[in-house]
Amino acid sequence: AAPAALTSVLGISSKVVLSAPVPLLICRGCPAFSLLRLLFNRRYFLCPEQFLQSFLLLLFQTTLAHIIANSSKKNGTRFVTLSATSAKTNDVRDVISQAQNEKRLFKRKTILFIDEIHRFNKSQQDTFLPHVECGTVTLIGATTENPSFQVNAALLSRCRVIVLEKLSVEAMEAILMRAIRSLGVQVLGQGNQHSSSATGSSSESSEFPVYIEEKALSTLAYLCDGDARTGLNGLQLAVQARVATGKTTPLNITKGGSVDGILITEEHVKEGLQRSHILYDRAGEEHYNCISALHKSMRGSDENASLYWLARMLEGGEDPLYVARRLVRFASEDIGLADPLALTQAVAAYQGCHFIGMPECEVILAQCVVYFARAPKSIAVYRAYSNVKECLRTHTGPLPPVPLHLRNAPTRLMKNLGYGKGYKYNPMYQEPVEQDYLPEELKGTDFFKERKT
Repeated sequence: AAPAALTSVLGISSKVVLSAPVPLLICRGCPAFSLLRLLFNRRYFLCPEQFLQSFLLLLFQTTLAHIIANSSKKNGTRFVTLSATSAKTNDVRDVISQAQNEKRLFKRKTILFIDEIHRFNKSQQDTFLPHVECGTVTLIGATTENPSFQVNAALLSRCRVIVLEKLSVEAMEAILMRAIRSLGVQVLGQGNQHSSSATGSSSESSEFPVYIEEKALSTLAYLCDGDARTGLNGLQLAVQARVATGKTTPLNITKGGSVDGILITEEHVKEGLQRSHILYDRAGEEHYNCISALHKSMRGSDENASLYWLARMLEGGEDPLYVARRLVRFASEDIGLADPLALTQAVAAYQGCHFIGMPECEVILAQCVVYFARAPKSIAVYRAYSNVKECLRTHTGPLPPVPLHLRNAPTRLMKNLGYGKGYKYNPMYQEPVEQDYLPEELKGTDFFKERKT
């Protein structure tokens, strides 16, 4: 069963709760005056105008939204839910129109919860701005994406963002224990000792009692990577599969003898989960986090970490050609002239990935990544080119003209104007040629030296 109170929700740290007084006060039915006074005293906003016009954008699970909904009904506040995956702009306008009427006629407040708010485009998100600022609705948005990328900056600047991290292993074990009690499953501890009895009964689905090893629960809590839905689905599949087979196992759980029962082991849990859950989103923040970790690991010459982050991306479904393109960039940016063959390796890896695809090309990328991690590093070219760009950006006035002796002179008129005059063709000389190639204003500039900022 879903939690009915905020205190029943696992995985919320005390820091999150203490730093988020607004949702707690909404749940407790705190009057508006007390709420604003607390916000002002705690200095969450810069000035009274801003906190009077503020709203919440919470990275909340939908479960927490339902808890707020149930609590808001007790103090007479309307709670309206919309999903950005199916709602249109007209739906939002209808809700806001109703909220205006409720506020004007009945002095009743409205909390508007938008699930998957990142699915609204920028213009749709702008619809909320005037009504949030005047206090028509209190907006709560739920999203699994980074709001810095997916939420309108004007909307984000007026929000209070609360991040809910993935569940810890301990929280996952507690959630799984709740689930097995509701299913009527009993837990076997080390040495087949009965360590926890269920409060329900499994007789509805099986004539034999169902048991699960304590080690199997711990393994499941680790493998689901903090995702409760993945863990519960894996547990359910494992239980259903074992009950469907009807195979029993003699279990020594009593002093007097053994009892036949259906046993769920660690292997059964792994089969139900199919594989360890990998948190990776090709279009979201984790995409950029992992490629950044790979880049920095190769730069730091840590070949083990480099392979790990490469596997995290590929096993999570990343396009191998995207990784190969990033390796081409790395070859020149971080290795450069310290090992000019690195660029050849990167281009060859890209071509290999293009020819054979996944999963065969994973070892090609692994070879390239290890080569780059072990290669010497040089950013001389990267730094010099950055200095050139900075020189162009900070130049005041018209850019200096190309010196006449460096200009091409394909016509007689250009030759008469002095184009190419005085140019020394280097291959015609045995000794080094004294000749300027930079404009007069930049004569003697060395872009390979560290520039003063």
